[in-house]
Amino acid sequence: MTKFEQAERLKQIPPYLFVRLEQLSAEKKAAGWDMIDFGIGDPDLPTPDEIVEELKKQVGVNENQKYSSSAGERDLRCAVASWYKRRYGLDIDPDTQVCITIGSKEGIFNIAQAFVNEGELIVAPSPGYPVYSGAATLFNEARCVKVPLKAEKDWLLDVDDCPEGARMLYLNYPNNPTGATCDKAYLEKVYDWCQKNGTILCYDNAYCEMVYDGYKAPSILEVGPDAIEFGSFSKTFNMTGFRLGYAVGHPDLVAGLKKCKGQIDSGAPIFIQKAAIKALELYGPNGELPKAVSDNMKIYAERRKVLVEGLRSLGFDVKMPKGTFYVWFDCGMSSSEFTQKMIDIGVIVTPGSGFGESAEGYIRMTVTEPVERIQKALERMRRNQYF
Repeated sequence: MTKFEQAERLKQIPPYLFVRLEQLSAEKKAAGWDMIDFGIGDPDLPTPDEIVEELKKQVGVNENQKYSSSAGERDLRCAVASWYKRRYGLDIDPDTQVCITIGSKEGIFNIAQAFVNEGELIVAPSPGYPVYSGAATLFNEARCVKVPLKAEKDWLLDVDDCPEGARMLYLNYPNNPTGATCDKAYLEKVYDWCQKNGTILCYDNAYCEMVYDGYKAPSILEVGPDAIEFGSFSKTFNMTGFRLGYAVGHPDLVAGLKKCKGQIDSGAPIFIQKAAIKALELYGPNGELPKAVSDNMKIYAERRKVLVEGLRSLGFDVKMPKGTFYVWFDCGMSSSEFTQKMIDIGVIVTPGSGFGESAEGYIRMTVTEPVERIQKALERMRRNQYF
């Protein structure tokens, strides 16, 4: 059989972290283990009933079974603009400032395709979502500078550590993987730096509604118009498998993204977009969380508390995150060693090193298991000689 060689750019991308974790988990399950999974950030809670029922209704409509537009259906773009008005008080033009994406991941990748030239510089946080420094950089023959996030700075990217002259900067708060949050004053500093340096600011706001203890996540567009923000239905509404997100921002940036997508995809399924309209309509007139989302966040908050307090009782120094559904901590050894030891006792975690070299020694755990399963995992750790 003929052997086909991959392109050099593809060879430079390491295997996706979660694929390897799934392989290790599958091996243990095949051996009869009950694996408790705190790895990939995929909500275990169901999509709200109202959204599912709307999807069932819309999928049967013939017109909704056709091609969409790579920019997204206008009624969903209008719903996103309306949501920005209720949630942030912002006036957004649905025709020039909104693009519907096939999950936020696709938009985060394609914005670099649209605006970064060969040899230009992309700034990515480390630790950070692997797409920033991986495919978004390598598929454009661009260069990437990974700027370390530091515990002593509350995992906030320091623009004083960033190189001048960068074409693009990725920023993400509430943050994956650290769970860190920021305020508007911090975003103003980053925004001003990007303005000064002519750098395109790409703000990944996928976890904006996954917040606790009264914290309210800001939008970068509250600070200024010269940026692009990526949002997602995945985490807020437990719709990861629906693959639907949005980009909102400066008309030039949105136009470039639309042009790029026009060559690559034909848009998300219309019936899914119709269900997403229903999801956004569940919000109150002043941006109040829908009851279904609020109820889910109470469940995540309880799980977060149980996991954090349990890890503290085992001797780990763990902060209580105000955002995301991730718990992040220094494991006291190499990330890979800790991860392997956890797999050996039937618990799946994510090594921090998978999010960047500067996160070596850290671990991310996702509260996507019920409280009783979290307690069971903690008990396994407690009984094990390594912890």
